[in-house]
Amino acid sequence: MADLWSPQVALPDKVEQLLQKICKDQKQAPPRADVRQKLASLGEEAALGILREISASSIRKSLGGFILYMINKASSQRLAPVSPLCTPSSPSRPMFSPPQGNLRGSPSSSLSSNCAVSPKLAAWGELEFRKAFLILSYIGENQLEDINISADEIRSLKNLGMIDFEERVWEALGHKYIDKEDRRMTLDWDAKKTHLYHCHVSLDGKYSFKGPYLHKTKTHLQRVLGDENVLAVKFAEKVAGRRIFSCDYYSMYHKIAREGIRVGSRRYFFFVFKDGGKEEKKKNPTSSPVKCYFIRMESNATIDQSEYILSRKTVYEARSVFMHAHGLSSVTSFMARFALILSKTIKLEVDLASVNIEVIEDVLCRDTDGNIVYDKDDKPRIHTDGTGFISEDLALLCPHNFYKGEQIRDENIERSSNLDELAGKLLAMMKQPESQTREPPLLIQFRLFNNGCAIKGTVLVNKKLPPRTIQVRPSMVKVWTDPKLSNIRTENSFEIVGTSNKPKRTFLSRYLIALLSYGGVPKEYFIDIVINALRDAHSVFSDKRAALKVSVCHGDMDDFSAARMILSGIPLDESFLQHRLSILMKEEQKSLGGGKLPVPECYYLMGTADPTGILESDEVCVILDNGQISGKVLVYRNPGLHFGDIHVLKATYVKALESFIGNAKYAIFFPCKGPRSLADEIAGGDFDGDMYWVSRNPQLLEYYKGSEPWTPTSLMQNVPNHNVVNKKPSDFSAEELEEELFKLFLTTRFQPSYAKSVAADSWLALMDRLLILREYCIEEKDHAKANILQLIDIYYDALDAPKKGGQKIEVPNELKAELFPHYMEREKSFTSTSILGLIYDKVKSYQSEDPSMKEIWKLPCFDVEVPDACLIKWKEHYEQYRQEMTNALKNGHDEGKNEAAEEVIKKYKEILYGAAELEESKRGMEEIFSEALVIYHITYDFANSRRSASYCSFAWRVAGPALLKYHAMKKGEKSFLCIPSVLREIFN
Repeated sequence: MADLWSPQVALPDKVEQLLQKICKDQKQAPPRADVRQKLASLGEEAALGILREISASSIRKSLGGFILYMINKASSQRLAPVSPLCTPSSPSRPMFSPPQGNLRGSPSSSLSSNCAVSPKLAAWGELEFRKAFLILSYIGENQLEDINISADEIRSLKNLGMIDFEERVWEALGHKYIDKEDRRMTLDWDAKKTHLYHCHVSLDGKYSFKGPYLHKTKTHLQRVLGDENVLAVKFAEKVAGRRIFSCDYYSMYHKIAREGIRVGSRRYFFFVFKDGGKEEKKKNPTSSPVKCYFIRMESNATIDQSEYILSRKTVYEARSVFMHAHGLSSVTSFMARFALILSKTIKLEVDLASVNIEVIEDVLCRDTDGNIVYDKDDKPRIHTDGTGFISEDLALLCPHNFYKGEQIRDENIERSSNLDELAGKLLAMMKQPESQTREPPLLIQFRLFNNGCAIKGTVLVNKKLPPRTIQVRPSMVKVWTDPKLSNIRTENSFEIVGTSNKPKRTFLSRYLIALLSYGGVPKEYFIDIVINALRDAHSVFSDKRAALKVSVCHGDMDDFSAARMILSGIPLDESFLQHRLSILMKEEQKSLGGGKLPVPECYYLMGTADPTGILESDEVCVILDNGQISGKVLVYRNPGLHFGDIHVLKATYVKALESFIGNAKYAIFFPCKGPRSLADEIAGGDFDGDMYWVSRNPQLLEYYKGSEPWTPTSLMQNVPNHNVVNKKPSDFSAEELEEELFKLFLTTRFQPSYAKSVAADSWLALMDRLLILREYCIEEKDHAKANILQLIDIYYDALDAPKKGGQKIEVPNELKAELFPHYMEREKSFTSTSILGLIYDKVKSYQSEDPSMKEIWKLPCFDVEVPDACLIKWKEHYEQYRQEMTNALKNGHDEGKNEAAEEVIKKYKEILYGAAELEESKRGMEEIFSEALVIYHITYDFANSRRSASYCSFAWRVAGPALLKYHAMKKGEKSFLCIPSVLREIFN
């Protein structure tokens, strides 16, 4: 690949476009840099004038020579050079490049308040940023100067509330320039949610803005800079659905990175990216999991004249506000650690200056003679990798049930066997007095930024520590403070990612089933689970207990609407309820076919090290709802692939542990004895937040026989990665470092490594073969096992590559599977008779009729007369709703799809209740009942005309609470309050 950072002379956008058109139309090579430089020096209008003349002429020799001739010809009339970034321009186009030699974002290249600003842009710069951004979002790729709106019209919108502002701008601009599905219509503008601002860059360097989108979670980056100063940037790789990418486009994207992205009167520069991996890909299969963020460094908008945290700073200095990552060993390590600021977190509200942060020693692994044990890379093995301590007073400031920066619901315990037991448990919970004391979370997963230092891991509550104390270990420190940067103020914060929570309903996976089967668990055990689960799933249409169980287990799919209907006495054969249950049943079947089998007495728990030093090398301490448990357990960690990644261990009661943690719950403690960490033996685990599968299921314990644990055999010496520079970040100049970091982003984004997925898929295909080979096929089994072991090493290397210098990992062709088991649903497949194939076939054999296609019928108690005026009102609303929901769902897998759909529902609930929910409404119940029944009849009539119960959704999603209340009243019964978390606790 050519040098992607070869010097480029930037031209105004219109000049660049016309130049490219001439090259294309007259089949000319692009002019040299010196020609472009002379063209740039003329200024935009003069340059355009010359190019227009050339465009109308026939070029005999070279385009570059013709341009020089025309420049010389016009020398007597040459315009004075235009100062970079001072000419009014499009808010969505880069202008001239910064002066050569200046760092991006440096004061000498900043936007000057003395530059001439167009009246429109000046008016735009007076708006609250989210309003200003919405205008840019609603004009697509157009320039503000080219849009038919005056400066006075922009100022006239300034004092409107966001709901009215959005409506006015949509009517004036949005519907003319963008698709309806990109409209940002919401009632939650003032709900104090995080605002996300997006920029989409096309292959030709043009860009458009999307948003703002509203989210519940926030990152440290957003918290420090403010939402409006962070821009999520998506770089395209397709034109008209075809993937087209080359070095030419790399050059274009590098140009944008060097010059920044102009957002009106602001300029944003590349700052950080993060590869979200498989988890991010699941959320959005059609989009890259690599997320890139630019930050605002400069502005001459009127509203931005107050002091900004990054005022007069270079991008290099801006990075040091967060951490001193330049001291790391490689550019890839730099970005991997710097991306910690993108974790979704909440901030622990404490002044870190008043907290004693101590660094305590790691507990090292030692042999029987007490000698330190070293890995193959000559680093000492550690028992306490990633875990420290926090004093009880600080831990009490942390919320319970926290996961990835968001509060979650309480989850499940063992299932109730019947509805009578459900009622009994509900009654017991109602009688149970609230606890007068609150226990802190046992473990807290965190990110700590302090004086340039970046620390990640978990802290265990320690009642023995003095107040306001946090103890961390060297293994937790990912970036150390650079004393040379003591003059730069850093943003210090203790950021909470998650806590050790009550275990959710636990399922097996294909990988885990394969390993358990290899370890001796018979096929019949898994098949029985599948049959029982299928029987439950297929009885949802006739058995209330089964229906309620499925609707609660999958309640997040429909906001528990099916569960509410069942508990409110709606008959199971009601049209929409049948439709919802069929969807939930299919989801259950899909999960089962993919190996997601529910197994009792299994739990996912956050891991940490034993602070007492009592546990022996084959012991663990497991704390569940009722305290510590005893007896044998199986312990595993996703995504373990090795035969020995499932350990058979002894759960041991440790009395001394109570003096550290009190009655805090939910974790697994590993020993600090032996030549190697038990966690490391389980798929290379540690204690920075890893979750461990713990099973005390008696049948699994009876059948499973363990294997020798995994031992690393590779040191990342797979394939040299020529895209990765081996120099340390500190070896580069500040500008060179920015260039290398952006080059790393482009490589990660557009040349992703597929080693993990290829190794995992090939492993599953080979493992499947190993499981079906007979005992007498010894030679073939040994060969398959040897290949599997190689794939495991490659897979684990690929997992760690970004953190260890970015070494490129590849799967050798001889290890890649050519045929796959049929349950993997690939083109080249074979019919597998392994346990995974049998599970897939068993689920597929269960076929049922789709009840959503039957005739739609209405509940008799809802058959009442309704006012004509009300009928007319809601017919109009319903037609409008269908169009708005269609537009909202056109986003496909885009981040805004679910939020947009929810916003549409919220709008009509607000119309019905005059509030967000029925409970908050101040309208009379009779009036609400009348309108709810009208909504019901209009919706069901339309659904019947389309012969699909799916169209009944509007009635229940909008008017559901009122309809259920009315239904209970007609039955002469009172409903009682039951929150979803209680139902989940009972049924799971």
